[in-house]
Amino acid sequence: MPDWLWAAFAFVLIVEGILPFASPRLWRETFRRLIDLSDGQIRFVGLTALVVGIAVLTLTGHA
Repeated sequence: MPDWLWAAFAFVLIVEGILPFASPRLWRETFRRLIDLSDGQIRFVGLTALVVGIAVLTLTGHA
C-alpha cells in the first residue's frame, strides 16, 4: 500500500479521535442522536461527505 494512503488513513483516525478524546459526553450524545436518524437521512449525510471530499480533492489538484 502506498505511503500516502497510510498517511491518509492515519489522518482520518486522528480527526475521528479528537471528539471522543476532548469531549466524551458530547460524542456519546451525538451517537444517541444518530441512532434516531432514518436510513435516508444517514445516506444523505454519507452522500454529502462523499461529494465534499471529492470536491476538495478536485480543487486541491489531488484527484
